[in-house]
Amino acid sequence: MKFIIAFLVAALPVAAVAQPQSGQAPDASGVMLPKTTEVMVILTPKQGITRQQIMAIMPSEVRETVKLYLDGKIRQWYSRSDGNGAVFLIDAKTEDEARAVMETLPLSKG
Repeated sequence: MKFIIAFLVAALPVAAVAQPQSGQAPDASGVMLPKTTEVMVILTPKQGITRQQIMAIMPSEVRETVKLYLDGKIRQWYSRSDGNGAVFLIDAKTEDEARAVMETLPLSKG
């Protein structure tokens, strides 16, 4: 029984990929491409920006990030363990859509 459960769990991703989804279009080879549902964005400070400059904007950055999260535009976000930025999972289908969301944040504007 344990083997069957492990096999079914291992086969689940393959079955999900094999199922065509509405809105998908095959590529030139006829293979169905998966739909993009979110874009990972990794933010780091621009060269020459000091920690003091970042910390001055951080209160408004946090407020705006939470608003985007509550609006469903940001699905998840994490601070980097090295302290040099953050990682966001953005509800977007393209890089341009994700960039448009991130450009609304105060640190991106500044």
